[in-house]
Amino acid sequence: MNIKTDAVSTLAAELSAHTGRFTDKQFDWNAFPSNAGFPDLARAQMRYIGSGGSPKVGDTSTMKPDNFTLSLIYKEHGKYAACHSHEIEESFLIIDGALIVGWERDGEVVEVNLGPKDMILNAREVGHGFRVDGPEPVLMSISVDVGKPLPPKYHYHPKEHAPELARSFGAEPGKTMPFDPNGAHELQQLMGKFVIRHAEAPTIWEEAGFTRKVYVGEGGIANDTCRKEMWGVPSRTGVQAFTRPVEDAMMVIEGSLTVGWEENGETVEVELGPRDLVKTPAGRKHWFRNNSAGHATVWTVIGTSSDDGVAYKAA
Repeated sequence: MNIKTDAVSTLAAELSAHTGRFTDKQFDWNAFPSNAGFPDLARAQMRYIGSGGSPKVGDTSTMKPDNFTLSLIYKEHGKYAACHSHEIEESFLIIDGALIVGWERDGEVVEVNLGPKDMILNAREVGHGFRVDGPEPVLMSISVDVGKPLPPKYHYHPKEHAPELARSFGAEPGKTMPFDPNGAHELQQLMGKFVIRHAEAPTIWEEAGFTRKVYVGEGGIANDTCRKEMWGVPSRTGVQAFTRPVEDAMMVIEGSLTVGWEENGETVEVELGPRDLVKTPAGRKHWFRNNSAGHATVWTVIGTSSDDGVAYKAA
């Protein structure tokens, strides 16, 4: 018996290559060589776009980055990341658990506790680290706002400093301050400009029938690199095809979302579940809709912070 199969079109193959399935990927516990030999620094990375802060190259499971990288980080209770800095912004979006992030300057540290859907945009050249003190592990999405970031610069690593000092991100006893945007210390005031609480971010209702909370970009944290938004897409809601002059990435946090591409009259689609992602290249006509009975929450990163001219229209 002969079984007839339809050949996969070039567009369908391209969409598949730009889709990152959570269940197809593996967490890499050796993504950060500087952590080797220090059990308290252990963390795992799952790469979707680029390598992020990891020096790993040649990973065929990750997509080529343009204006940003995107990965998941898993950190267990009691573990921490040593204080370091980057030449570009780096965001932490909490998916599960509670994470303490500390910013350091001149031996003083401000610490903020972030919960699910909260985000911090770590500023350029500002020393920062993170720690899991809660009873449950943390899963978060990290996005670095450049395709190929330079290696991090470590400020307080346990290979060079006492473990107690490294764990406190460089703060001596009595030198740690709580997060307070209205605090008197300039580091408190600075961090206050870079933290977004999901519950406090304004909800924008699009005429197309879905919501946006702007985390980075106009209406959120002012920045000149990438835009980052949390979308809420109700059941049976979708938008007509649109294009951007830059790439965008949509990662489902809750529910499911169908993303479609169009080229020369051909259309292809893929349905995403939690922690699945589609990266759409610049200039590609694409759309999304929620076919499921439940609400979809979608983390969206766009390769420019400026207005890209997209006006969403209901499908």
